[in-house]
Amino acid sequence: MQAERELIARSRNGDAEAFSSLVGRYEDRIYRLAKTVCTGLSAEADDVYQDTFVTAFKKLKNFRGDSELGTWLFRIASNLCLMKRRKKTREPFVPLLDRPHDHEDGPAHQFRDWSPTPEEAANKKELIGKVSAALAKLPMDYRLVLTLRDVEGLSAQETAKILKLSIPAVKSRLHRGRLFLRDEFERSL
Repeated sequence: MQAERELIARSRNGDAEAFSSLVGRYEDRIYRLAKTVCTGLSAEADDVYQDTFVTAFKKLKNFRGDSELGTWLFRIASNLCLMKRRKKTREPFVPLLDRPHDHEDGPAHQFRDWSPTPEEAANKKELIGKVSAALAKLPMDYRLVLTLRDVEGLSAQETAKILKLSIPAVKSRLHRGRLFLRDEFERSL
């Protein structure tokens, strides 16, 4: 595996293969962040994911290396999520009346190898739905911190740097977010 600094240097010189290797190292984590934080539509998560790497490609020459590349990419993705939310609050919501419906001939989503029995699959799907619904109710500031800390496993210091917050602010938002989720789950029982 090539060193990240070497891949960054080659990418700055226009080496598409080197940039593709960098994307490969972070694409799952960036998409997971976008999908968790941008809970409105899956298209929003796709847009944030794609825009993160387009922005990174355009601005890679400005990357100073003061932080890890992953931290820089998470910051770009976080900013894009926040901008989408601001834009969404200014635009009126217009429902689409011609959305495709699930067909009765089979499930829309099927998670392979997650469970051996249909009952376990149904229970897992219900749990995922409850977690997604609870996360969607969480204010975005808390959702970002929860995603970076609990889903991505970043440290409080890394999360603070990405979100430009103090470490106590990160800890406070994480604690409040977890309490909110706990309360949501207790209400659903």
